[in-house]
Amino acid sequence: MGLYPAATASTSGSTRALPLRVERELSPRAVLTGAVLGILLTPSNVYAGLKIGWSFNMSIIALLVGFGIWQSLGRNRNMAPWTLHESNINQTVASAAASIISGGLVAPIPAYTLLTGQQLDPLAMMAWVFSVSFLGIWIAWYLRPTLLNDHGLKFPEGMATLETLQHIYHHGREAVSRIKVLFGAALLSGLLKWVDDFVWAIPRWAPTAHLERLTFTLDPSLLLIGFGGIIGIRVGLTLLLGALLAWAGLGPWLIDSGLVTLAPDASGPQFARLVEWLLWPGVSLMVCATLTSLGVRLFHSPPARSTEPGADATMPQARAPFAWPPALGLVLSIALVVTLQAMLFGIDVWMALLSIPLAICLAVVAARVVGATGIAPIGAIGKLSQLTFGLVAPGQVGINLMSANTAGGAAGQSTDLMNDFKVGLAIGATPKKQVIAQCIGIAIGSVVGVLVYITLIPDPQHMLLTEQWPAPAVATWKAVAQTLTHGLQSLPPDVRWAIFVGGFVGVLLGALDSLLPQRLARWLPSTAALGLAFVLPASTSLMMGLGAVLTWAISRRWPSVTERFAITAAAGLIAGESITGVGASFWEMLKNL
Repeated sequence: MGLYPAATASTSGSTRALPLRVERELSPRAVLTGAVLGILLTPSNVYAGLKIGWSFNMSIIALLVGFGIWQSLGRNRNMAPWTLHESNINQTVASAAASIISGGLVAPIPAYTLLTGQQLDPLAMMAWVFSVSFLGIWIAWYLRPTLLNDHGLKFPEGMATLETLQHIYHHGREAVSRIKVLFGAALLSGLLKWVDDFVWAIPRWAPTAHLERLTFTLDPSLLLIGFGGIIGIRVGLTLLLGALLAWAGLGPWLIDSGLVTLAPDASGPQFARLVEWLLWPGVSLMVCATLTSLGVRLFHSPPARSTEPGADATMPQARAPFAWPPALGLVLSIALVVTLQAMLFGIDVWMALLSIPLAICLAVVAARVVGATGIAPIGAIGKLSQLTFGLVAPGQVGINLMSANTAGGAAGQSTDLMNDFKVGLAIGATPKKQVIAQCIGIAIGSVVGVLVYITLIPDPQHMLLTEQWPAPAVATWKAVAQTLTHGLQSLPPDVRWAIFVGGFVGVLLGALDSLLPQRLARWLPSTAALGLAFVLPASTSLMMGLGAVLTWAISRRWPSVTERFAITAAAGLIAGESITGVGASFWEMLKNL
């Protein structure tokens, strides 16, 4: 059912935009609301990315909160109604800001610091993450007519946002109920984190000292429970399986065989020492599985299909004129990315220019995969670009990480905007105004994201790849760069065997996941979660697995409750703890000034 009689939308992906009366859209209050929500929500993704390597799409949270605020103000002060199109601009700004971590904040930038010892100053870091995201916006602009006219690309994430938008404008009371659950969960999660940080350090319980050394402790984190509620039962059970294989199976064997040496008086979790070995099979499994799955899906993907004659609704909107040619935006973004590669990382201009066509090609790949599956293969895109630059410029860490970061960052922002374009097409939004909103969002996200990162991780060399900050994405980028720079022969024989076995399992599972019918493939373990469990402490996997199992059990007993409130409650748990954690880090920084 459409939002207005003139609009029609279908979750099957065959969305057709019909002429709509566009009311207030890029209004000051819509932009300001999205900016404020982006400032509040961006820290959650930076925090979660450093903790567990995953992030959360903030579009639906922004829709709910923005709608709730302005509906309340409108009733009390007789203000103009908060329009459908203002809601869309609000979520575009907020989600663009929160997705800024795809620009490299929680992966290649910290990996670059760990391998070279060079830490970018804040302004340079802000300029860099903005530039690669800015490039992604203009790639998305030129992809828009082709991809949105392809009926085979459904953009599930964008359609989920559209469904929420439809629902809150038809059922306002339901939106208020969800907002109450969101804030209640955030308050509970934030309160527990505040108690743990400032009042009483909650003990991390373990059954035995031996299991504690292997990181099998009870982590009182509602953020992890919340992520478990989002990832689903398959991924949750895979995390539990991976934790048992890595930390309960390989961990004791590594210690007993002397491959990992602990200090004689070692007590407490020994994450840092064990993960130095375990990350290799985990990373190789993730990289090989994602690349294999990506290759198989692209090979078997159907050709692009345009809309039926007379229904080409996207092309007129795509040609909506800017005050200046969009090509100027693309040229400006390319010049910015190439210049910063040369200035900040000492990369040759011609090598920096090579990253642009690669970024465009991989952004197309990522956008098509997101359109078909809803899953952004940013990790796979990053690894593929690392492998490419490893062949073109072997032994050069800066090129391997930061030129590859150009492709990954552009692809991440491009896919985020493509989902917004899908929503905009269904409601008759103005594409050029969505682009302006996306640019505002990445500008805000660049500043806020960098400030949060340097506050949380003032000393990357000593703080990252620890039990407190596992940073699995950083470990992955660092491991791939090390391997491509120094070669496999630089690694011990046992590690090389671990890489081979992990890679073989990854290729096998990735191929099966893509080739088997969905009814059979759903019984396979999630390759991303299986590899991730080798890089995360067992305590993290256990808590996320617990959240997945609890959510599944509740859904079996009360399916309507979980359908209405599970994602909202999980988002509140994530936001509450992460925002409180970031606030605690700011407080510690201020005390030390």
